[in-house]
Amino acid sequence: MKLTPMIFRCVAASLLFAGSLAQASTITGTVTDKTTGKPAVGDVVVLVNPMAGMSETAHAITDARGHFSLQKAGEGPALLRVKHQGAEYFIEAPHGAGSADISVYDVAAKVDGVGIDEDVIGIVETTGGQLRVVERYAVHNSSAPPRTQWTTRSFEIVLPESAVVDGVSGQRPGGLPTTVKLDPDGAKGHYSFNFPIEPDAGEKGTLFQIEYTLPYSGKLTFHPQVSIPAKTVWVMMPKSMNFAAGAGSAFQSSPQDPAFLTYVSKDAHPGKALEFTVSGNGSLPRDDQGGQQAGSGMSGDASDTSNPGTQPGGGIGAPINTPDPLSKYKWWILGGLGLLMVVAAAFLLRKPITTVKTLEQRYHDGYLVANGIVLIGTIVKILSLFFGAIIIIVTATNSQTIGNQVLFVGIITGVAIALFGFVVGVLISAQGQIMQSMIDTAVNTSPLIDAAEKARLIGIPAPNKEIPPSVER
Repeated sequence: MKLTPMIFRCVAASLLFAGSLAQASTITGTVTDKTTGKPAVGDVVVLVNPMAGMSETAHAITDARGHFSLQKAGEGPALLRVKHQGAEYFIEAPHGAGSADISVYDVAAKVDGVGIDEDVIGIVETTGGQLRVVERYAVHNSSAPPRTQWTTRSFEIVLPESAVVDGVSGQRPGGLPTTVKLDPDGAKGHYSFNFPIEPDAGEKGTLFQIEYTLPYSGKLTFHPQVSIPAKTVWVMMPKSMNFAAGAGSAFQSSPQDPAFLTYVSKDAHPGKALEFTVSGNGSLPRDDQGGQQAGSGMSGDASDTSNPGTQPGGGIGAPINTPDPLSKYKWWILGGLGLLMVVAAAFLLRKPITTVKTLEQRYHDGYLVANGIVLIGTIVKILSLFFGAIIIIVTATNSQTIGNQVLFVGIITGVAIALFGFVVGVLISAQGQIMQSMIDTAVNTSPLIDAAEKARLIGIPAPNKEIPPSVER
């Protein structure tokens, strides 16, 4: 029959389409040491998948010219990671075949030109006997020649002794905020980051953000300390609360927005008094809470510190707000597949008619196969539309973390899968319908079956047997 080759071609086309989506592409590039201006020789280049817990998918080593080449499977987002003198550097990998040049820097424990541009202490809200604080450090590295400052204690901070840390994030120059590890360092309240402070990318430096809570009974005194010189220390708080600078502290009111209060102290140095007291209750407007984070480029929930990067340089961790994109849909997917499989099994395995004659059984089995093919086509159409919609929904809900280009590719991929699968399902169903028509023709033209049996086999009401009128003699 012509049915089998057609089904084979449809299946082959589906496999070819799926294979084209997973086709590997070649990424090439050069790693350059910007400290020396020479190629970085012998550095390990790794392709990692940020959507799968930063799993490593390909490796390469730079040659004598700093060149590398590796294979990337699929079109999903990926990062390239290079380890140079223990510190790690990341860039976004091309979405297909292409080149990706990476800059690295020599590493030193202490680098001249590293300092704090802004230390922003945000008093977010008072609630339930707790004071919630978000503190952000904007650290610049203007070293010349450019070098990365990195040790296990690259950046040291001091928090109030009673602080309970809820979330920590770090952001490389021009990169995305990621969860990082905050290590206790000596006396209570002293912590350090095992995170590289890379040279600035234009005006963009390294950003750190810490969220913590403090016991609060209506009044609390802060004693901020900086480990390296800071150009400015800011305090941001609700308008309904009160601020009082401590003795010797040079805080001045510096209105930035009518929705909240801001105070600033300039030219802070290690050992300089920065005492201030807050009192009263209140909370920042929700928009300003988000804006305070967005203004630093540190937006997102950095509360998950359970799986920070463990590689030298702190790693990059999982990008904030990028969980498994299908995790919240997996039960819908599994449930839908299970329901379709049950329906298909019930249809295909239903008890056949055993009381008909051999010829009727043959026709019945033929109809069963034809109806099964129609059902398979219908399932293919439903699944293609279902998975296409899931891809579009997942891409759209993660648009803030994957970027516009990946968002566009995800939507196009979802639409393509939905349309292609729907067309394949229509073709499969059409083969079943053609087979049904062929069996209908065979039944109707069979001289071995009467009209009532033909109607029953085809599935239409039996014709009424009319009594011919009497013939007058």
